[in-house]
Amino acid sequence: MKIFRNIVLVLFLTQSIFFAQEGGTFISKYAGEFLALGVGGRSLGMGGASAAITDDVTAGYWNPAGLARINYPQIALMHEEHFGNLVNYNYGAVAIPYGEDMSFGISVIRLSIDGIPDTRNAGYNAVTGEKLGPDAFNNPNLRIDYNKITEFTNADYAVYFTFAKRHSENFYWGANVKLIKRDIAEYSATGIGFDIGAYYKATERLHLGANLQDATTTLVAWNTDAGTNELISPTLKLGAAYGIDFFGGKITPAMDFDIRFEGREFASNFNVGPVSFDVHSGLEFNYKNIFAIRGGYSDVKQLTVGAGINLPKLTIDYSFAKFNEEDDFDSHRISLILTLEEPRFLRKGL
Repeated sequence: MKIFRNIVLVLFLTQSIFFAQEGGTFISKYAGEFLALGVGGRSLGMGGASAAITDDVTAGYWNPAGLARINYPQIALMHEEHFGNLVNYNYGAVAIPYGEDMSFGISVIRLSIDGIPDTRNAGYNAVTGEKLGPDAFNNPNLRIDYNKITEFTNADYAVYFTFAKRHSENFYWGANVKLIKRDIAEYSATGIGFDIGAYYKATERLHLGANLQDATTTLVAWNTDAGTNELISPTLKLGAAYGIDFFGGKITPAMDFDIRFEGREFASNFNVGPVSFDVHSGLEFNYKNIFAIRGGYSDVKQLTVGAGINLPKLTIDYSFAKFNEEDDFDSHRISLILTLEEPRFLRKGL
């Protein structure tokens, strides 16, 4: 278990350290991977198949166009831990309807590994007593002075500013401006990106969605002397969902396709040259908007299940993701959505 956690930690940090030390501009396959973890118990319980179904505050993440479908202000919170408590993932969002056809929102994501031991200044030569730097790991006389070990945090932040508008009764569009901040020890990076989303109600039952993430290619610039820049390539998310009446409730199967252009090849579900395709699929049974049960299968081959309950002004959603056969790697997610469902907050024109 400890060995696996250390491997995960090393892999998580390797890319950031590499780019912090090497100069130039790189199209990085996984530079924005922390942005792909997902938010909200409902969507995550359905394997992330959400481009066409999200109609609440979490739409600021999944498809900004869906934010125009809210009629009351909403607040969302979620906490998740990966690999035990090694990696912490937190999300919060606020959305407000404005006028008859617009909405504004802000979403914040933080992914972090805290308390990482820093031994770079703790090495010394057991024979001479001189200080040894990080490049002396092959020195047979290298020893560690545990009193000089410090700690640092590797943290990634993303802030989404969302605008959405209902263009017609059946068509909505929206956009995100997102700010990215990455910190690892004394290194840091900042970036800015843009998402463009659309939602179309083809029929009363069939819903379609699209979200072009990092539409103009997102630049993440490190503050090192080397002048390193990472480029996050665009991802096109296409989704469809279909509602079916069933035993007094509604069954909604949904499916999303993530289309990437960064040459992931065999790391994706399938590919055509440098263009890769990842599939999310999900199923929800919602009984009279009182409670819901869900299942799904994500693009990383995770089986997901979930449930939700709607209380007055409060929605509680839970999802479970099976990472592998060991219980310590399962992910439990609980999200809360508070809706200020009062007449004075109702969208104008309704």
